[in-house]
Amino acid sequence: MKRMEKKNNYMTKAEIARRHVQSMILTGEVGPGDRITTREVSDALGISETPIREAIRGLASEGWLDVQSHIGAVVQGLKTEQIIEISALRGLICGLAIELGASSFDKERLAEIDRNIDAYDEALDEKDYDRVAQLNHDFHELLCDNPRSPWCHRLLENMHGLMSAQRHGIPPQHDRLAAALREHKSIRDMLKTGDFAAAAVLAKQHEKNTGDFLIKVISEMPDVEK
Repeated sequence: MKRMEKKNNYMTKAEIARRHVQSMILTGEVGPGDRITTREVSDALGISETPIREAIRGLASEGWLDVQSHIGAVVQGLKTEQIIEISALRGLICGLAIELGASSFDKERLAEIDRNIDAYDEALDEKDYDRVAQLNHDFHELLCDNPRSPWCHRLLENMHGLMSAQRHGIPPQHDRLAAALREHKSIRDMLKTGDFAAAAVLAKQHEKNTGDFLIKVISEMPDVEK
C-alpha cells in the first residue's frame, strides 16, 4: 500500500484530526450520543484545537457528528431513511466508478482483487474481524480508485464508515460478512468476463444488501430511534 503511505505523508493537521475522530467512531470507542471535545483530541494528537475544529465541522457536514449549541460535537447515529439513502448513493457511485474505470481492470488489478478475496476468506475463517473490515475497505478501493473516477472515489471515501455497524455498537455479524464475501466474488467474476455493466449492477445490490441488513439489526435494538 505504498500509494496510501505517500498520501499520509502530506496530510494536514485537520485531516489527521479527522481520521482520528473517525477511528474513535469506527472502533466503537465512542458511540451515538457521546460527546467529542476538541481538548481530548488535541491532547491525544498533540496539535492545536484550530485544525480540530475544522475537522469537526467537516465531519458534521457529512453526518458523522452533530454540533449542538452549548454541548459541542456529538456522535450522530443513523436513522432508517438515512441508511437507505446512503446505501443507494454508495451503490450508484461505486457502479459508476466501475463503468468509468473499465479499462483499469487489467490482469494486475484483477489479480489484486483475487488476493483480496482469498485474504478475506482466510480472515473470516479465523474470525479476525478487524482484518475483514480492512480487506472489505481495500476491496472497494480496488473497485473505485482509478484515474477515470477520482470524484467517485473521493465521495466514497467521504462516506466511508457512515454505515458502519460499530458506530451503533453492533458486533461483527459473521453471516452477513460471509454473504458480503459471496457478493464480492460475484462482482469479481463479472469483472473477469468484461461485463462491467453487470458488475456495476451487482455493486449497487451489494450496497443495498448491506443497508438492508443494518436496518434490520438496528430495528431489533432497544431504544433506537428509527
